[in-house]
Amino acid sequence: MTSSRRRLAVLAAATAVALTGASAGSAYAEPPPDAPEQIDNGDFSEGVAPWFSYGTGPLAVTDGRLCTTVPGGLANPWDAGIGQDGVPLVAGAEYTLGFDVSATPGSAVKAVLQLGSAPYTTYASVDATATGTAQRFEQTFTVPADNPSAQLIFQVGGNAAEQTLCLDDVSLRGGDPPEPYVPDTGPRVRVNQVGYLPGGPKNATVVTEATEALPWQLRSASGDVVASGTSTPRGEDEASGQTVHSIDFSSYRTPGAGLTLVADGETSHPFDISGTLYDQLRSDALQFFYAQRSGIAIDGDLIGDEYARPAGHLGVAPNQGDTSVPCQPGVCDYSLDVRGGWYDAGDHGKYVVNGGIATYQLLNTFERTKTAATADSGAALGDNTLRVPERGNGVPDILDEARWELEFLLRMQVPTGKPLAGMAHHKIHDRQWTGLPLQPQDDPQPRELHPPSTAATLNLAAVAAQCARLFAPYDAAFAGRCATAAKTAYAAAKANPQRYASPTDSTGGGAYDDTTVTDEFYWAAVELYLTTGSRAYLTDLSASPHHTGDVFDPRGFGWQGVAALGRLDLATVPNGLPAAELARIRASVTAAADDYLAELAGQAYGLPMPGDAGSYFWGGNSNVINNAVVLATAFDLTADPRYRDGAVQAMDYILGRNALNISYVTGWGEHAAENQHSRIFAHQLDPALPKPPAGSLAGGPNAALQDPFAQQLLAGCEPMFCYVDDINSYATNEVAINWNSALTWIASFLADQGDSGAVPAPTCAVTYTNHGSWPGGFTSQVSIRNTGTAAVSGWTARFAFTGDQKVTKAWSATVTQSGATVSAKNLSWNATIAPGATVTFGFNGTTASGANPVPGLVTLNGGACAS
Repeated sequence: MTSSRRRLAVLAAATAVALTGASAGSAYAEPPPDAPEQIDNGDFSEGVAPWFSYGTGPLAVTDGRLCTTVPGGLANPWDAGIGQDGVPLVAGAEYTLGFDVSATPGSAVKAVLQLGSAPYTTYASVDATATGTAQRFEQTFTVPADNPSAQLIFQVGGNAAEQTLCLDDVSLRGGDPPEPYVPDTGPRVRVNQVGYLPGGPKNATVVTEATEALPWQLRSASGDVVASGTSTPRGEDEASGQTVHSIDFSSYRTPGAGLTLVADGETSHPFDISGTLYDQLRSDALQFFYAQRSGIAIDGDLIGDEYARPAGHLGVAPNQGDTSVPCQPGVCDYSLDVRGGWYDAGDHGKYVVNGGIATYQLLNTFERTKTAATADSGAALGDNTLRVPERGNGVPDILDEARWELEFLLRMQVPTGKPLAGMAHHKIHDRQWTGLPLQPQDDPQPRELHPPSTAATLNLAAVAAQCARLFAPYDAAFAGRCATAAKTAYAAAKANPQRYASPTDSTGGGAYDDTTVTDEFYWAAVELYLTTGSRAYLTDLSASPHHTGDVFDPRGFGWQGVAALGRLDLATVPNGLPAAELARIRASVTAAADDYLAELAGQAYGLPMPGDAGSYFWGGNSNVINNAVVLATAFDLTADPRYRDGAVQAMDYILGRNALNISYVTGWGEHAAENQHSRIFAHQLDPALPKPPAGSLAGGPNAALQDPFAQQLLAGCEPMFCYVDDINSYATNEVAINWNSALTWIASFLADQGDSGAVPAPTCAVTYTNHGSWPGGFTSQVSIRNTGTAAVSGWTARFAFTGDQKVTKAWSATVTQSGATVSAKNLSWNATIAPGATVTFGFNGTTASGANPVPGLVTLNGGACAS
């Protein structure tokens, strides 16, 4: 995610386009005095935004003027610039462009009004010679083409000497007043456009001025009324400003396709009721990561011919490649091979802190299957289940996808013998911003490593520790690499606890700055403890203020606040914490889930997030989902269906039950986002390119409106309306790996719920005992009691180890192991377990990791046993 996100779009090609309507001798009618102003904040009274720069020093407002330094020695005028996006132009209309400019010691300046992406067509330009005294330059011209989102760039490079340059009173008057933007919100009955699980909650929202309850009807695809009732008036919804009613039709449980809900004379978008609704979404959400891969050719046979492309950033011209990337000047004296990984978002940057949480969520999606009763031991995420090129290699496909990023993260570690060895470089991206669209293989910009940071180093430590335990059963050598990197990174972070990424380092890529890293220390210590069982890491995590503090924010967790990740893993991943401590940890998860349920109940659109403007921010959709992750985890821990229902209902908002009546997931729902901000999937700008692949999550409503396109279109919007499905709105409509990782986790959980029926009571109870251990080995025994009323005739018990444990010898059962999963099948003499009776088997095993906790879940013939 490119957090400062100012898009430069000046390339050398732009200078080859003939200027239009700007010659000194041309005469045009002056725009009338009341002509609308098309430039935002041209007097800089509101600070720097929405102006951006590239190739210059930081922008600042000094004495009411926008000022910066421009380095000398730049070869071309377009090598440095100051600009604004989202300038609307109307073909045939007259405009007057004016500005005050000064430069010391003196500089040529060209103001260019142009298309903001290839071929960068110039609509008009004004040449100026700036001196130490501010001068006014103005010119009137006629625009030859419509463009609702043109770009104004002041080209300020090409001078021998360094310049101090200032602008003021930038104005573009003319054209038509902007048309009020009125989004097409479709029918006033808002539903989850994908559908509902048969046994789960089924809620809808009706936008209406009615003050009394309204009748509603649920209709089949053929139009038959299959259920009916009355709505519940909710008054005015804070987040949308709408007057709404709620409809609850949860009692209808019959599967069907193409159903609609009718109320107040409106018919909703169609939806299904099915226990397999989310099976494909799990695959689609993960497909996004393959489509975002760097350093590998994308195979159209796997995800569609329209997404096939050559490998990006491997040094094949015009790429300068990621195979030998130098640091920014003055940062280091070496280059690193940092190929691979995922492009972070709509740009071509790769960021360790965002890669960290995204990789964690993919790994955790898999790790959850070891302890969640509904996850079927991870069968749906195993080998040959997903569209990845590594399928068929004996490794679960989701781990293969995560490994593509893990390999990149490991490459970002500072080499032995260099200053700050063991730390991780914060990010790698283009030296300057590039425009849209731009395929990865066509990116001509030099790539640079940015300084190491404590936050990045701890992200590496955390996910590498996860890697070590999860890959141990499949690739011991890779798991060993991860373990070494994790321990080295953690030690390096402790030695350098306050190396923060600069908030101003946002040219060519997002800053991703974070000056509070106690949460990263906590998360990394947790993961290392879970993997190694080492008391040193337990001491560190126990001493952290986050260990006993409230880590679950009402507005969710994200890359800047990762303490919740440590808490969730301590609650779910088997470990050696004392029983009372583990109970406290788990109670904190359910307490947070209770808070989210209370918030959800108070929201007319049913989302577990407050309704104020501060809760609608950049990428907020992922935070909504992360709150649903907490609810889902509470269900996995307790089997309380209230928590599962809350997670299900939160996804209703994402998939259409919202003020805009839009599904924020591409390809999912009748009216879904399809123009997310991306250089790769830029169909809106270039019809030859594809739209984002199905399963891509848009960032969502953002009341801060940090991009000029959204500012101009949505000024004054109610929070839930602060979104536009347009490629130009990077603040509301970008894609990002950490947003899709949240979607991946929750989609996998939802797919595991089947029809979301009643949770069956366990009919077995298990006692798992580690009887003894020695260096490299252990002995364990499992006793299973039949707590049901019927005899068990033939049984298979199943559980999963946390890491590298392997069964070597067993008794009283036939024991086999696949990856981390152990299956124990009865022998002929103990096949029957009478009600109240107990069967016991045991085994010897090996382990090199040092951690051998009691498994978190044992099943008998597929049913979870109480422990």
